[in-house]
Amino acid sequence: MQIRVCTAKIHRATVTKADLNYIGSITIDQAILDASGILPFQMVQITNLSNGTLWQTYVLAGEKHRGEMCLNGPPARHFQPGDKIIVLAEAAVDPAELGDLNPIVVFVDEKNRITEVKKHRAIPLGATNEHGGA
Repeated sequence: MQIRVCTAKIHRATVTKADLNYIGSITIDQAILDASGILPFQMVQITNLSNGTLWQTYVLAGEKHRGEMCLNGPPARHFQPGDKIIVLAEAAVDPAELGDLNPIVVFVDEKNRITEVKKHRAIPLGATNEHGGA
């Protein structure tokens, strides 16, 4: 059995463009992809902090250091320039691999310039967190 897990997150990026007439996907600045480990054509979920919309699509690489964060095709109806979003990359893994998982979080400013990159540590199976839960 495999489970879906988050492998990377782009936190509070700003939508720069919404192109309804494009085939579909999200175009993300290549520098942000490099920092996050997200790959072109990888599936991602995008949450719009402005209106609560959750959308799933695949990634296309944009030009490096241009700050591009463009929602293409149908999601252009739900994501507009200036909206703040969270992008979550996912993968299917065997539960035994969870202990090796260290998702990357990329923080960006209002122009989608990288301000910080952090790795989350996975909680090993059977361990408890600071609140006593697993």
